[in-house]
Amino acid sequence: MTLEAISKTIAATEPHGTTRKFSIGYGDVSRVAFLFVSFRVIPWPIFRPLPVIGATAVLLSCLAGGALAQAYPSRVVRLVVASAPGGGSDLVGRTLAHKMAPALGQQIIVENRAGAGGRIGAEVVARAAPDGYTLLIGTSSLMVVAPALYPKLPYDTTRDFAPVSRLAFVPYVLVVHPSVPARSVKELVALARSQPGRLTFASAGSGSSSHLACELFRTQAVLNVVHVPYRASPLATLAVVSGESDQMFSNILPAVPAIRSGRLRPLGISSLKRSTLLPEVPTIEESGLPGYEVEQIYGLLAPAGTPREIVRRLNEDTAKAMQAPETRERLRADGSEVLVSSPEEFEKWIAAELRKWAKVVKQAGIQSE
Repeated sequence: MTLEAISKTIAATEPHGTTRKFSIGYGDVSRVAFLFVSFRVIPWPIFRPLPVIGATAVLLSCLAGGALAQAYPSRVVRLVVASAPGGGSDLVGRTLAHKMAPALGQQIIVENRAGAGGRIGAEVVARAAPDGYTLLIGTSSLMVVAPALYPKLPYDTTRDFAPVSRLAFVPYVLVVHPSVPARSVKELVALARSQPGRLTFASAGSGSSSHLACELFRTQAVLNVVHVPYRASPLATLAVVSGESDQMFSNILPAVPAIRSGRLRPLGISSLKRSTLLPEVPTIEESGLPGYEVEQIYGLLAPAGTPREIVRRLNEDTAKAMQAPETRERLRADGSEVLVSSPEEFEKWIAAELRKWAKVVKQAGIQSE
Protein backbone atom coordinates (compact mmCIF):
# COMPACT_ATOMS: atom_id res chain seq x y z
CA MET A 1 0.00 0.00 0.00
CA THR A 2 1.31 3.45 -0.95
CA LEU A 3 1.05 6.70 1.03
CA GLU A 4 -1.26 8.07 -1.65
CA ALA A 5 -3.63 5.20 -1.08
CA ILE A 6 -3.50 5.73 2.68
CA SER A 7 -4.30 9.42 2.33
CA LYS A 8 -7.46 8.82 0.31
CA THR A 9 -10.92 8.64 1.86
CA ILE A 10 -11.45 5.60 4.02
CA ALA A 11 -14.89 4.11 4.36
CA ALA A 12 -15.93 2.84 7.77
CA THR A 13 -18.90 0.58 8.09
CA GLU A 14 -21.37 1.39 10.88
CA PRO A 15 -23.15 -1.37 12.85
CA HIS A 16 -26.33 -0.99 10.77
CA GLY A 17 -24.63 -0.96 7.43
CA THR A 18 -24.35 2.78 6.98
CA THR A 19 -21.07 4.37 6.04
CA ARG A 20 -19.14 7.33 7.45
CA LYS A 21 -16.23 9.02 5.68
CA PHE A 22 -13.06 10.00 7.47
CA SER A 23 -10.56 12.38 5.86
CA ILE A 24 -6.86 12.12 6.56
CA GLY A 25 -4.89 15.31 6.06
CA TYR A 26 -1.25 15.56 5.04
CA GLY A 27 -0.26 16.15 8.66
CA ASP A 28 -1.58 12.70 9.54
CA VAL A 29 0.15 10.81 6.75
CA SER A 30 3.37 10.20 8.67
CA ARG A 31 1.48 8.89 11.72
CA VAL A 32 -0.61 6.54 9.56
CA ALA A 33 2.52 5.36 7.79
CA PHE A 34 4.11 4.64 11.17
CA LEU A 35 1.10 2.58 12.21
CA PHE A 36 1.11 0.77 8.87
CA VAL A 37 4.77 -0.16 9.14
CA SER A 38 4.28 -1.18 12.76
CA PHE A 39 1.38 -3.39 11.83
CA ARG A 40 3.61 -5.12 9.24
CA VAL A 41 6.50 -5.61 11.66
CA ILE A 42 4.61 -6.49 14.87
CA PRO A 43 2.00 -9.28 14.73
CA TRP A 44 -1.51 -7.75 14.81
CA PRO A 45 -2.87 -9.71 17.82
CA ILE A 46 0.01 -8.40 19.97
CA PHE A 47 0.06 -4.85 18.63
CA ARG A 48 -3.65 -4.15 18.42
CA PRO A 49 -4.26 -3.24 22.11
CA LEU A 50 -1.19 -1.00 22.41
CA PRO A 51 -2.38 2.16 20.62
CA VAL A 52 -5.72 1.98 22.40
CA ILE A 53 -4.13 1.52 25.83
CA GLY A 54 -1.56 4.27 25.22
CA ALA A 55 -4.11 6.79 23.98
CA THR A 56 -6.44 5.98 26.86
CA ALA A 57 -3.67 6.43 29.42
CA VAL A 58 -2.68 9.82 27.99
CA LEU A 59 -6.30 10.97 27.92
CA LEU A 60 -6.98 9.85 31.49
CA SER A 61 -3.80 11.46 32.81
CA CYS A 62 -4.74 14.79 31.24
CA LEU A 63 -8.25 14.61 32.63
CA ALA A 64 -6.99 13.57 36.09
CA GLY A 65 -4.50 16.44 36.24
CA GLY A 66 -7.19 18.99 35.56
CA ALA A 67 -9.62 17.34 37.96
CA LEU A 68 -7.13 17.29 40.83
CA ALA A 69 -6.38 20.95 40.36
CA GLN A 70 -10.05 21.89 40.40
CA ALA A 71 -11.74 19.40 42.71
CA TYR A 72 -10.10 20.06 46.11
CA PRO A 73 -11.45 18.96 48.47
CA SER A 74 -13.07 15.78 47.20
CA ARG A 75 -13.11 13.89 50.50
CA VAL A 76 -13.15 14.35 54.27
CA VAL A 77 -10.53 16.69 55.76
CA ARG A 78 -8.81 15.71 59.02
CA LEU A 79 -8.06 18.51 61.50
CA VAL A 80 -5.58 17.41 64.17
CA VAL A 81 -5.77 19.08 67.58
CA ALA A 82 -2.61 18.25 69.54
CA SER A 83 -4.35 18.28 72.94
CA ALA A 84 -7.16 16.62 74.82
CA PRO A 85 -10.80 17.66 74.26
CA GLY A 86 -11.98 20.71 76.14
CA GLY A 87 -8.91 22.95 75.94
CA GLY A 88 -8.34 26.15 74.03
CA SER A 89 -6.96 24.41 70.93
CA ASP A 90 -9.92 22.05 70.89
CA LEU A 91 -12.42 24.91 71.12
CA VAL A 92 -10.75 26.86 68.30
CA GLY A 93 -10.43 23.74 66.15
CA ARG A 94 -14.04 22.62 66.55
CA THR A 95 -15.37 26.14 66.03
CA LEU A 96 -13.35 26.46 62.82
CA ALA A 97 -14.35 23.00 61.57
CA HIS A 98 -18.03 23.65 62.14
CA LYS A 99 -18.00 26.98 60.33
CA MET A 100 -15.60 26.16 57.49
CA ALA A 101 -16.98 22.75 56.43
CA PRO A 102 -19.92 24.18 54.42
CA ALA A 103 -17.56 26.48 52.50
CA LEU A 104 -15.25 23.57 51.63
CA GLY A 105 -18.18 21.36 50.76
CA GLN A 106 -16.68 18.51 52.77
CA GLN A 107 -16.86 17.27 56.33
CA ILE A 108 -13.99 18.28 58.63
CA ILE A 109 -13.23 15.68 61.28
CA VAL A 110 -11.49 16.95 64.43
CA GLU A 111 -8.99 14.41 65.74
CA ASN A 112 -7.48 14.92 69.20
CA ARG A 113 -3.90 13.62 69.38
CA ALA A 114 -2.71 14.58 72.87
CA GLY A 115 0.61 13.66 74.45
CA ALA A 116 4.16 14.96 74.93
CA GLY A 117 2.95 18.53 75.21
CA GLY A 118 1.33 18.38 71.77
CA ARG A 119 4.42 17.13 69.99
CA ILE A 120 2.76 13.83 69.02
CA GLY A 121 -0.04 15.55 67.16
CA ALA A 122 2.36 17.95 65.47
CA GLU A 123 4.50 15.07 64.22
CA VAL A 124 1.43 13.33 62.77
CA VAL A 125 0.72 16.31 60.56
CA ALA A 126 4.37 16.96 59.73
CA ARG A 127 4.62 13.42 58.31
CA ALA A 128 1.25 13.47 56.51
CA ALA A 129 0.84 13.72 52.74
CA PRO A 130 0.94 17.36 51.56
CA ASP A 131 -2.45 17.21 49.87
CA GLY A 132 -4.57 19.45 52.09
CA TYR A 133 -6.45 16.61 53.75
CA THR A 134 -4.53 16.63 57.05
CA LEU A 135 -4.23 19.93 58.92
CA LEU A 136 -3.03 21.05 62.36
CA ILE A 137 -4.27 23.53 64.94
CA GLY A 138 -0.92 24.88 66.07
CA THR A 139 -0.23 26.95 69.19
CA SER A 140 2.57 29.27 70.22
CA SER A 141 3.77 26.56 72.57
CA LEU A 142 4.12 24.05 69.72
CA MET A 143 5.28 26.35 66.95
CA VAL A 144 7.77 28.74 68.55
CA VAL A 145 8.34 27.93 72.23
CA ALA A 146 9.00 24.18 72.02
CA PRO A 147 11.78 24.63 69.42
CA ALA A 148 13.54 26.97 71.85
CA LEU A 149 13.25 24.48 74.70
CA TYR A 150 13.76 21.11 73.00
CA PRO A 151 16.67 20.76 70.57
CA LYS A 152 15.52 17.34 69.33
CA LEU A 153 11.89 17.75 68.36
CA PRO A 154 10.26 15.24 65.97
CA TYR A 155 9.35 18.16 63.70
CA ASP A 156 10.80 21.44 62.49
CA THR A 157 8.35 24.34 62.44
CA THR A 158 9.82 26.12 59.43
CA ARG A 159 10.76 23.01 57.45
CA ASP A 160 7.82 20.67 58.03
CA PHE A 161 4.79 22.97 57.89
CA ALA A 162 3.09 25.33 55.46
CA PRO A 163 1.46 28.20 57.39
CA VAL A 164 -2.15 28.81 56.35
CA SER A 165 -3.46 31.49 58.73
CA ARG A 166 -3.44 32.67 62.29
CA LEU A 167 -6.81 32.05 63.91
CA ALA A 168 -7.07 33.63 67.33
CA PHE A 169 -5.08 34.71 70.37
CA VAL A 170 -5.51 34.59 74.13
CA PRO A 171 -3.67 37.12 76.30
CA TYR A 172 -2.35 36.52 79.81
CA VAL A 173 -3.03 38.74 82.77
CA LEU A 174 -0.42 39.71 85.34
CA VAL A 175 -2.02 39.20 88.76
CA VAL A 176 -0.77 39.61 92.32
CA HIS A 177 -2.07 38.59 95.72
CA PRO A 178 -4.01 41.46 97.35
CA SER A 179 -1.38 41.66 100.10
CA VAL A 180 1.26 42.80 97.57
CA PRO A 181 1.50 46.61 97.92
CA ALA A 182 1.38 47.32 94.18
CA ARG A 183 -1.64 48.52 92.21
CA SER A 184 0.00 48.99 88.85
CA VAL A 185 2.80 47.54 86.75
CA LYS A 186 4.97 50.57 87.54
CA GLU A 187 4.46 50.09 91.27
CA LEU A 188 5.26 46.37 91.00
CA VAL A 189 8.49 47.12 89.12
CA ALA A 190 9.49 49.71 91.73
CA LEU A 191 8.69 47.30 94.56
CA ALA A 192 10.69 44.45 93.02
CA ARG A 193 13.69 46.72 92.43
CA SER A 194 13.58 47.96 96.01
CA GLN A 195 13.54 44.39 97.36
CA PRO A 196 15.69 42.28 94.99
CA GLY A 197 15.21 38.54 95.35
CA ARG A 198 12.24 38.83 97.69
CA LEU A 199 9.18 38.70 95.41
CA THR A 200 8.17 35.33 94.00
CA PHE A 201 6.32 34.46 90.82
CA ALA A 202 4.45 31.22 90.25
CA SER A 203 4.17 29.33 86.95
CA ALA A 204 2.69 26.15 85.53
CA GLY A 205 6.18 24.66 85.36
CA SER A 206 9.63 25.38 84.01
CA GLY A 207 9.37 26.31 80.34
CA SER A 208 5.60 26.81 80.46
CA SER A 209 3.98 29.81 78.82
CA SER A 210 3.35 31.44 82.19
CA HIS A 211 7.01 30.97 83.09
CA LEU A 212 8.29 32.46 79.83
CA ALA A 213 5.87 35.40 80.09
CA CYS A 214 7.34 36.28 83.48
CA GLU A 215 10.92 35.75 82.28
CA LEU A 216 10.34 38.20 79.43
CA PHE A 217 8.81 40.66 81.91
CA ARG A 218 11.71 40.21 84.33
CA THR A 219 14.28 40.67 81.54
CA GLN A 220 12.69 43.77 80.02
CA ALA A 221 12.10 45.42 83.40
CA VAL A 222 15.48 44.25 84.77
CA LEU A 223 14.11 42.63 87.93
CA ASN A 224 15.42 40.11 90.44
CA VAL A 225 12.47 37.90 91.34
CA VAL A 226 12.28 34.22 92.31
CA HIS A 227 10.57 31.64 90.10
CA VAL A 228 8.43 28.99 91.85
CA PRO A 229 7.27 26.31 89.38
CA TYR A 230 4.14 24.23 89.99
CA ARG A 231 2.92 21.12 88.22
CA ALA A 232 -0.06 22.77 86.54
CA SER A 233 -1.63 26.17 85.94
CA PRO A 234 -4.51 25.69 88.44
CA LEU A 235 -1.99 24.88 91.19
CA ALA A 236 0.01 28.02 90.39
CA THR A 237 -3.13 30.14 90.43
CA LEU A 238 -4.15 28.63 93.76
CA ALA A 239 -0.70 29.46 95.15
CA VAL A 240 -1.15 33.15 94.32
CA VAL A 241 -4.74 33.21 95.57
CA SER A 242 -3.60 31.75 98.89
CA GLY A 243 -0.63 34.12 99.18
CA GLU A 244 1.94 31.36 98.90
CA SER A 245 3.37 33.16 95.84
CA ASP A 246 3.22 36.87 95.09
CA GLN A 247 2.43 37.02 91.39
CA MET A 248 1.99 35.15 88.11
CA PHE A 249 0.94 35.48 84.49
CA SER A 250 -2.35 33.61 84.36
CA ASN A 251 -4.54 32.48 81.50
CA ILE A 252 -7.16 35.18 81.45
CA LEU A 253 -10.36 33.12 81.56
CA PRO A 254 -9.71 31.12 84.77
CA ALA A 255 -8.36 34.25 86.47
CA VAL A 256 -11.49 36.35 85.91
CA PRO A 257 -13.62 34.79 88.73
CA ALA A 258 -10.82 35.30 91.27
CA ILE A 259 -10.32 38.85 90.04
CA ARG A 260 -14.03 39.66 90.27
CA SER A 261 -14.18 38.27 93.81
CA GLY A 262 -11.15 40.28 94.92
CA ARG A 263 -8.90 37.28 95.55
CA LEU A 264 -6.50 38.40 92.82
CA ARG A 265 -5.52 41.91 91.73
CA PRO A 266 -4.92 42.40 87.97
CA LEU A 267 -2.13 44.75 86.98
CA GLY A 268 -1.66 44.33 83.24
CA ILE A 269 -2.67 42.47 80.06
CA SER A 270 0.13 40.78 78.15
CA SER A 271 -1.15 41.56 74.63
CA LEU A 272 -0.83 44.86 72.78
CA LYS A 273 -4.60 45.15 72.87
CA ARG A 274 -6.80 45.27 75.96
CA SER A 275 -8.94 42.24 76.69
CA THR A 276 -12.70 42.38 76.18
CA LEU A 277 -13.03 40.31 79.36
CA LEU A 278 -11.12 42.90 81.43
CA PRO A 279 -11.36 46.13 79.46
CA GLU A 280 -10.52 48.22 82.51
CA VAL A 281 -7.07 46.60 82.89
CA PRO A 282 -4.33 48.36 80.84
CA THR A 283 -1.82 46.47 78.75
CA ILE A 284 1.69 46.05 80.10
CA GLU A 285 3.01 48.12 77.21
CA GLU A 286 0.61 50.93 78.18
CA SER A 287 1.94 50.63 81.71
CA GLY A 288 5.50 51.55 80.80
CA LEU A 289 7.12 48.45 79.25
CA PRO A 290 7.30 49.22 75.50
CA GLY A 291 7.08 46.23 73.16
CA TYR A 292 6.03 43.73 75.80
CA GLU A 293 3.77 41.18 74.13
CA VAL A 294 2.98 37.59 75.05
CA GLU A 295 -0.02 35.72 73.72
CA GLN A 296 -1.11 32.18 73.12
CA ILE A 297 -1.60 32.17 69.37
CA TYR A 298 -3.67 29.56 67.57
CA GLY A 299 -2.95 28.94 63.90
CA LEU A 300 -3.79 26.60 61.03
CA LEU A 301 -0.92 24.68 59.45
CA ALA A 302 -0.64 22.16 56.61
CA PRO A 303 2.25 19.79 55.84
CA ALA A 304 5.14 21.40 53.95
CA GLY A 305 4.82 20.97 50.21
CA THR A 306 1.06 21.45 50.15
CA PRO A 307 0.22 23.08 46.77
CA ARG A 308 -0.04 26.85 46.97
CA GLU A 309 -3.50 26.77 45.38
CA ILE A 310 -4.78 24.59 48.21
CA VAL A 311 -3.14 26.78 50.87
CA ARG A 312 -4.81 29.83 49.31
CA ARG A 313 -8.18 28.11 49.23
CA LEU A 314 -7.85 27.11 52.88
CA ASN A 315 -6.74 30.62 53.83
CA GLU A 316 -9.74 32.25 52.15
CA ASP A 317 -12.27 29.87 53.71
CA THR A 318 -10.56 30.15 57.10
CA ALA A 319 -10.77 33.95 57.06
CA LYS A 320 -14.49 33.84 56.23
CA ALA A 321 -15.19 31.29 58.95
CA MET A 322 -13.22 33.06 61.67
CA GLN A 323 -14.56 36.53 60.90
CA ALA A 324 -18.18 35.46 61.08
CA PRO A 325 -19.97 37.24 63.98
CA GLU A 326 -21.03 33.97 65.63
CA THR A 327 -17.43 32.73 65.57
CA ARG A 328 -16.15 35.91 67.20
CA GLU A 329 -18.79 35.74 69.92
CA ARG A 330 -18.17 32.06 70.61
CA LEU A 331 -14.43 32.55 71.06
CA ARG A 332 -14.74 35.84 72.94
CA ALA A 333 -16.80 34.06 75.58
CA ASP A 334 -13.76 31.85 76.19
CA GLY A 335 -11.33 34.76 76.35
CA SER A 336 -10.06 34.46 72.78
CA GLU A 337 -9.88 37.16 70.12
CA VAL A 338 -10.04 36.37 66.41
CA LEU A 339 -6.83 37.14 64.51
CA VAL A 340 -6.58 36.03 60.87
CA SER A 341 -3.70 36.64 58.49
CA SER A 342 -2.28 35.72 55.11
CA PRO A 343 0.07 32.72 54.84
CA GLU A 344 2.97 35.12 54.30
CA GLU A 345 2.15 37.16 57.41
CA PHE A 346 1.84 33.99 59.46
CA GLU A 347 5.20 32.77 58.18
CA LYS A 348 6.90 36.05 59.14
CA TRP A 349 5.32 35.93 62.60
CA ILE A 350 6.64 32.39 63.16
CA ALA A 351 10.18 33.42 62.16
CA ALA A 352 10.14 36.45 64.46
CA GLU A 353 8.73 34.52 67.43
CA LEU A 354 11.25 31.71 67.02
CA ARG A 355 14.06 34.26 67.40
CA LYS A 356 12.34 36.00 70.31
CA TRP A 357 11.78 32.92 72.46
CA ALA A 358 15.15 31.38 71.68
CA LYS A 359 16.69 34.56 73.12
CA VAL A 360 14.45 34.53 76.22
CA VAL A 361 15.20 30.86 76.96
CA LYS A 362 18.94 31.44 76.56
CA GLN A 363 18.99 34.56 78.76
CA ALA A 364 16.92 32.87 81.47
CA GLY A 365 19.06 29.72 81.36
CA ILE A 366 15.97 27.52 81.14
CA GLN A 367 16.73 23.83 80.79
CA SER A 368 14.22 21.52 79.12
CA GLU A 369 12.93 18.73 81.32
